[in-house]
Parts: sequence; C-alpha cells; structure tokens
Amino acid sequence: MTDPIADYLTRLRNAIKANHRVVEIPASNLKKEMTRILHEKGYILNYKFVEDGPQGTIKIALKYDPVNKVNSIKKLQRVSTPGLRQYVGYKDLPRVLNGLGIAILSTSQGVMTDKEAANLKIGGEVLCYVY
Repeated sequence: MTDPIADYLTRLRNAIKANHRVVEIPASNLKKEMTRILHEKGYILNYKFVEDGPQGTIKIALKYDPVNKVNSIKKLQRVSTPGLRQYVGYKDLPRVLNGLGIAILSTSQGVMTDKEAANLKIGGEVLCYVY
C-alpha cells in the first residue's frame, strides 16, 4: 500500500455509504491522531484502539443522525498525496467550507486542525479536508 491515509479515508467513506455502524482500520500513529481529531470535533461517535498483532487496529463507531439516518461526515477529501505533497504556511491555511469544516494538518508539533495551527502560528502538510 503506497498511501495509508487515502486507504483510511476510503474505508471510512465506504463504511458511511454502506451505513455500517463500526469500521475497522489498520492502525498507525498518524491514523490514531486523525481519529482522535475526528472524535474531538464530533464527526465520529467513538473509537477504540485494539492491540492485536504487530500493527493493531482502530475500531471506529460512526455517528448518524437518529431521525434522518444521515452521517455527520458529508465529505472526506485527501489533499496531500505521496506524489504531490501540499505544504502551507500559517498565513495560507485553508478554510474548509468557509470555516464549517476542518482541515487536518501534520505539523512539526503533531497532527492538528487548521484552527489549532492558526492559533499556534505554524504551517504544515495538509492531509485532508473533512466536512
């Protein structure tokens, strides 16, 4: 697999389209941090790290609206790819859906959202957009 982040986003996208409640994804430190951010911002219901084997897995409980059965994640878009990395300075941080969505960045101080990076005045690699 050449792009584990794209695989992570695709597994989430496929589980949402199939109306699954739980999705299992192979774990890595970057994926754990992205999952933590999605949980903090209210895009997923809950998550659990399972240490089985050398890599482990992440179990993510997806969040649905109880009335309309619509998922809270409308779109997951990969920005920076292994073939074309997208780096931004803190002055050029992207605004996703005019501030309603989030951009997940990998910075020198860890994985964080665009708003946290703007407060700390640091830039980094834009991993994905979520809204």
